Amino acid sequence: MAKKPISEEECQNMIQKSFRTPMVRFLRERLEKAGCGIGDNFFKAVTCDQQVAGSYVRREGVKVCSNYVRKQYEVDQVVIRELIHAFDDCRAANLDWSDCAHHACTEIRTNHLSGNCHYKRELLRGFLKLRGHEQECVRREVLKSLSANPNCAGYAAKDSMEAVWDVCYNDTQPFDRAP
Repeated sequence: MAKKPISEEECQNMIQKSFRTPMVRFLRERLEKAGCGIGDNFFKAVTCDQQVAGSYVRREGVKVCSNYVRKQYEVDQVVIRELIHAFDDCRAANLDWSDCAHHACTEIRTNHLSGNCHYKRELLRGFLKLRGHEQECVRREVLKSLSANPNCAGYAAKDSMEAVWDVCYNDTQPFDRAP
């Protein structure tokens, strides 16, 4: 848990502030163009039991965990990540979150495109590798997310990730290239 959790009200205000960032505006515009427009009520600050910063749930929206975020950039990052999941869910009518390969693909894309594995973030996490840090980070984060999926136990997570890696890592939609 964050050292000093913020209130759900403070978190909701931070979510609203994140709507003004260029990346969030861009992703919301692309969702609208794809026929999956979302309103401000799509995002909700909540207190979470699981140790996660946020989550996307189909037909429910994005939850940002006020007890696991403290700073505006953390909220911005959660909103961006979950909007990429929402975009994937929108454009793939048959996305099955219980299917390890589908889940792996959206996690690959989210970690690659959101900036979650940017060099500076990796340094702050204590990873000092100079070359190949981004793909290594994406793989690490994907496996962490898949481990929470009961359908992806054991080797299923890694095998699924490897099977879809090239296609999903190189899929940069809705961006022209990875930001």
